[in-house]
Amino acid sequence: MASLADRMRGNGRIAAGLLLNLLVSICIVFLNKWIYVHHGFPNMSLTLVHFVVTWLGLYICQKLEIFAPKSLPPSKLLLLALSFCGFVVFTNLSLQNNTIGTYQLAKAMTTPVIIVIQTLCYKKTFSTKIQLTLIPITLGVILNSYYDVKFNFLGMVFAALGVLVTSLYQVWVGAKQHELQVNSMQLLYYQAPVSSAMLLVAVPFFEPVFGEGGIFGPWSVSALLMVLLSGVIAFMVNLSIYWIIGNTSPVTYNMFGHFKFCITLFGGYVLFKDPLSINQGLGMLCTLFGILAYTHLKLSEQEGSKSKLVQRP
Repeated sequence: MASLADRMRGNGRIAAGLLLNLLVSICIVFLNKWIYVHHGFPNMSLTLVHFVVTWLGLYICQKLEIFAPKSLPPSKLLLLALSFCGFVVFTNLSLQNNTIGTYQLAKAMTTPVIIVIQTLCYKKTFSTKIQLTLIPITLGVILNSYYDVKFNFLGMVFAALGVLVTSLYQVWVGAKQHELQVNSMQLLYYQAPVSSAMLLVAVPFFEPVFGEGGIFGPWSVSALLMVLLSGVIAFMVNLSIYWIIGNTSPVTYNMFGHFKFCITLFGGYVLFKDPLSINQGLGMLCTLFGILAYTHLKLSEQEGSKSKLVQRP
């Protein structure tokens, strides 16, 4: 009975973590797009604000003894911190330069890329049925991009880079937590300031710092409040991503992310009046079909594996 109660509590914590990630992830997309469209705040500077607020949030958490810091060698975190910068910067650039529909649909390509990385680099195997579901996912993304009324070549380059770096980042987060024997908050606590330092050096080379359009420029109070709110929500997004990947798997987190798919698309068309052609709609349905098929098959395989373990003498 105790083990059953523990499992129920564990499942409840995972469900709560997934729900929190769902809410804040949808919120951050709409809020960031609003900041880009209506205030023109620079992308890398906004990402830097996110990282600094995330580190301050974790500093407060450890002072409140929510978690205990664990000493980690910075050299072990450099690659992860760099991929963290790339992950956030490129996905934000994709959001800035694409419609929300194209931005969201491009992110669906993270699943096939994660599977390729895990197959080639970690020697993991996936069934033929699972591999076949990647065809409609990929085909739908291509169809949507081809018929996008607001097609932006630079935006698609950023989207492709974002997918690649995000996939590497999600795989490495789980691997680093296992390698260093740390939980999500401990890892992010040391990674966030390293990522902030990297962006602090990079920002002056790509964006103005002072004056019009700079991070320390003459912004309105409403713009600054929205940027600060975006930073707080980003802290919650980052924390929930780490927690979910650390307690489940990169693929589980990524597939759950697709539940945000329809809500985010709908919000994009309502809030930002993004155009939608019939062929784009078909592409979205094609991708959604692939996502649902993948999720169904993956869950079925996991249940089958558990049944075999239970039946084994």
